Amino acid sequence: MKRLHRTPRDNWLDIVVEQGLVYEDTLLYPGDNRRPYWDESVYYSFEMDEVLLLEAQVELLHSMCLDAIDHVIATERYRDFGIPEFCWQPIKDSWNRNDPYLYGRFDLRYDGSGSAKLLEYNADTPTTLLEASVIQWQWKQDVFPELDQWNSIHERLVDRWREMGASLPGSTGGPASSTVHFTWTNLETTGEDHLTTAYLQETAAEAGLDTIGLAIEDLGWDEDLQTFVDLAETPIDTLFKLYPWEWLINDPFGVNALKTLPRGRVSNRDLSAAGVNIASAGDGRNSMVWIEPAWKMLLSNKAILAVLWQLNPGHPSLLPAYLDDPGPLTEYIRKPKLGREGANVTIVKPDGTLSTAGEYGEEGYVYQAFSPLPEFEGQHPVLGTWVVGDESVGLGIRESAGLVTDQTSSFTPHVIDS
Repeated sequence: MKRLHRTPRDNWLDIVVEQGLVYEDTLLYPGDNRRPYWDESVYYSFEMDEVLLLEAQVELLHSMCLDAIDHVIATERYRDFGIPEFCWQPIKDSWNRNDPYLYGRFDLRYDGSGSAKLLEYNADTPTTLLEASVIQWQWKQDVFPELDQWNSIHERLVDRWREMGASLPGSTGGPASSTVHFTWTNLETTGEDHLTTAYLQETAAEAGLDTIGLAIEDLGWDEDLQTFVDLAETPIDTLFKLYPWEWLINDPFGVNALKTLPRGRVSNRDLSAAGVNIASAGDGRNSMVWIEPAWKMLLSNKAILAVLWQLNPGHPSLLPAYLDDPGPLTEYIRKPKLGREGANVTIVKPDGTLSTAGEYGEEGYVYQAFSPLPEFEGQHPVLGTWVVGDESVGLGIRESAGLVTDQTSSFTPHVIDS
C-alpha cells in the first residue's frame, strides 16, 4: 500500500461533474484550505496479494455480522441497540423472511501490513458509491489503462438487482415486470444522497426493472390500502430508501412503514404505543418490500461492534468494543450508536481528549479501542470496502487531515499495480 502523486487530468473537473459528482467541491479542510472532494492529484497503489487478503477479510466480517444478527434476535438484545419495542417483532420477522438486501460498506483501518481492523459498518444508507464505482474506474481507464482496480461494484449491483428482481412483487420469475421506487431526502442539500439514489436507480434499470424516483417527502399514504403511494397515487410494491431506518421509525408518518410489512407482523397494540393512528386493514391491504430491510436496523447500529467483539474476542479484524462504558479500555473512541459523519465522537488518549460536535448520542454510546488511522504524508486514509449481496466487490478511500473521518474528507482513487 503506497500513496503516490500524479498530475490530474487537464479536464478532470468537467469529467467528474458530467459523471454526476456535482458535490465535488462542497467541502473544506480545517483552516479554510480548499481541497476538492475528488482529489486525483494523489492515489493509492496496492499489490494484488493485499487486495485478495482484504477481500477475504471483508467477506468474513460480513459473515460474522450475519451471525451476530442471529445472536441478537435469538437473545432479544434489542435494548442494547436503543431500538424501540414496537420494532422488535418486525425486525425478527424481516430476518426470518430473509427480506432481500442490496449493499453495504465496511470502513477499515489498514496501513499495508497485518490485518485490517473494522471501524464500523454502514449497512443501511452508505454513500460514496458513485465515486467508488464509476468515477474512479474511469480515472483508471484514462490514466492507467494497463493496471487493475478492486472494483466490480457496478457489475455486481446490476447482477444483484437481477437476483432480487425475480422475487419482488409483480415479478413473474424475472425482473422485467417489477417496479422499484427509489427515494432520497430533500433534507440532504449537497446533492450526494440524490445522486447516489439516481445511480442505484440506473443499475436497477440496467437489470431490467422498471424504476421511479421521487423524494421521500413526496410519498403519500393510502389509508384504505394501508400502504404508501407515489405522486400518481399508485401503490408502491418495492421501495429503495436512502433514508435511515432510525429516522423513519421516529417520523409520525414514516413509522407507517412497519404497517406495510406482511400481514400479522406488527400488532395494532404495538403501533398504538408508538403513537401511530391505527386503521384496520382490509383484504386489499398492500404489502411492501423495503430495501434495505428492517433487519438492517441492527447492522447499521454501532452497537453491533460490541456484539461482534463479544462473540469473537481477540479476532484480528476486530477492535475491542463495549456497550455504554469503556470497560477495561484506557485509550478509546466513544461513538454514538446511531451517529453519522464523525459527529459526537470523543477520542480519549493519554495526551488528551478530542471531541467533535453534533446532535447524536441520546441513544447511547459504544466504546471502541482507539487505533489511530495510519498517516501518509499528513493524511489519514479510511478504506471503504463495498459488499453487494454477500460478496466483497470494491474499494473507495477517503482521506482526512484529522483522526476523525468526517465531512471534510476527500476521496482518492486507487490501482492494483502487480
